[in-house]
Amino acid sequence: MDYIIYLPVFLILFPLAGALLSSLIPEGKDRIRNPFVVFISLISALAMIVVLYNFYHFGGWELLIHQIAPGLEIKLRIEPFAALFGGTAAILWFFAVLYSTGYMAHEHNRRRYFIFYLLSLSMTMGIAFSANLLTLYLFYEFLTIFTYPLVIHEGNRDAKAAGIKYIIYSFLGAGLILIGLILTYGNLGTLEFARGGVVDLSTGSQLQWQIAFVCFIFGFGVKAAIMPLHAWLPSAMAAPTPVSALLHAVAVVKSGIFGIIRVMYSLFGITALIGLQLGFFVAGLVSVTILVASIIAMQQDVLKRRLAYSTISQLGYITLGAGLFNMIGLTGGLLHIINHALLKITLFFCAGAIITVTGKKKISDLNGLGKQMPLTMIAFTIAAIGMIGIPPVNGFISKWYLIQGSLESGAPIFVAVLIGSALLNAAYFLPIVIAAFFKEGQFKKEKGPEAPLSMLIPILILVAGCLVLGTNLQLTVPYLHDIAEYLFFSGGN
Repeated sequence: MDYIIYLPVFLILFPLAGALLSSLIPEGKDRIRNPFVVFISLISALAMIVVLYNFYHFGGWELLIHQIAPGLEIKLRIEPFAALFGGTAAILWFFAVLYSTGYMAHEHNRRRYFIFYLLSLSMTMGIAFSANLLTLYLFYEFLTIFTYPLVIHEGNRDAKAAGIKYIIYSFLGAGLILIGLILTYGNLGTLEFARGGVVDLSTGSQLQWQIAFVCFIFGFGVKAAIMPLHAWLPSAMAAPTPVSALLHAVAVVKSGIFGIIRVMYSLFGITALIGLQLGFFVAGLVSVTILVASIIAMQQDVLKRRLAYSTISQLGYITLGAGLFNMIGLTGGLLHIINHALLKITLFFCAGAIITVTGKKKISDLNGLGKQMPLTMIAFTIAAIGMIGIPPVNGFISKWYLIQGSLESGAPIFVAVLIGSALLNAAYFLPIVIAAFFKEGQFKKEKGPEAPLSMLIPILILVAGCLVLGTNLQLTVPYLHDIAEYLFFSGGN
């Protein structure tokens, strides 16, 4: 079983090697490239499943890659939160790659697209397995660099403008994280993640620690799309839809969320955060994002932009759960990492199928679409119901835990935020469903599959997963509760 310790390295290097090898396949050789990149993503997903199996049966482990100086190390570690983020990303990445082979069939620069799609997978695995802030920071920045070509893939004016905005915002966030990193190392001499946190408020002034924490929240908050640092995300909708799914459901935004929770629970810890008198700073900040983003989403006619603002709002749920400072709220936030990932990737895949088959991008042009694409729109409807938080779809349970966590924290204002957001979600999702199924339009049923099977099959599998997780809570809730307990309590408790 000694090989298990090297699986995190394999999960980083294997897609990296796959990207390099795919660069040798000529542009027009899709019959070679497509099966190859699907194979790379499949093996990565299976390797991640092996990691998860061994972790839950035998516990975690770590591997030192390189020591730069005392307290500055490149180190990988498997522990509960890493397993959650890494497992979600690797498994959904396989479906995203499979979907991409259909969506990109008639697009340009397909070789470049898949090279950077695999490179982004490699960096995401590095983020998941980082044992300290330095390692996370390095992989985090490489993820920015490798997703940039995906954002500008279309090559038009909108794509180039979106790419510039993405880079500016991301590097601004990186600068803030670096300030926090320097302050932390200067006071502690270490950047290690540990159960219950490592920050000791007696080493350094309270003001220094408050500045470091705020820098971390706003730094990682760029990719987590916390307002007013969110503007890059709607602009990035200029990218191909599988990239939008990657940005919104799996990699980029979730890496920001991952960083925030890491800093709060594995670097600072509850005791230090209470000592800094930060209270509900994070929860209050994201509550504004939850409501304002939902209101803006209602005003969007372009389907992908409406989904983008929905993402900004829904990400706030995860951070809200972390900011409630209790086990129930944190469990709800962690549950929503999985639930939102499944729901949002399904919605974006449906949007991509609609664009591919009909060429329609605006909601106002989708009247009667359910006649031509019934399976796609049924999947969209189920995922939309989940985003609203209606059972039996999986989005309900995470929001239920967040409401319970808000009550336990003695802050019913957050319950009002969650209920108000659910109503706003219904207001911007249900009109799409009503237009597709109950309004007359130009669409009619056609013979054959309603979308390429490489796109339709992932949609149907993922929406089935939303229902399975929504009706079988034992598949997620006990494990996510254990992860929350691991993060929340120190090793001595």
